[in-house]
Amino acid sequence: MLRVRDLDAALEFFVTQLGLLETRRKDVPAGRFTLVFLATEPGAPEIELTHNWDQSEDYSTGRNFGHLAYRVDDIYATCERLQASGVTINRPPRDGYMAFVRSPDLVSVELLQKGERLPPREPWASMPNTGEW
Repeated sequence: MLRVRDLDAALEFFVTQLGLLETRRKDVPAGRFTLVFLATEPGAPEIELTHNWDQSEDYSTGRNFGHLAYRVDDIYATCERLQASGVTINRPPRDGYMAFVRSPDLVSVELLQKGERLPPREPWASMPNTGEW
């Protein structure tokens, strides 16, 4: 479960940009929160986004929880698409295998190349890390 302050921004990142599917949603007016479940495909393991309606301040961040990780068909194409949509590539795929980005709520998301690593390619091979990941 990930707590998100701005549900629309979180869904833009996880659904539109990363390509996850919203599998179900539950609004709980009495508790003033919404739960949104996302997966790579129907029946796959899910992550739960929890949006507390009255949360106006950012949640604290920390790397102690770890990170999410997803396999992608083409790490370079995925990073190019994310970067073109305004997502910062915090750890570029210099090795053709692994990259890191962060959600609007600063959750680290690892992207892993399916199968064998791709040959190093510019601009990724010489791109430095940016920020935390």
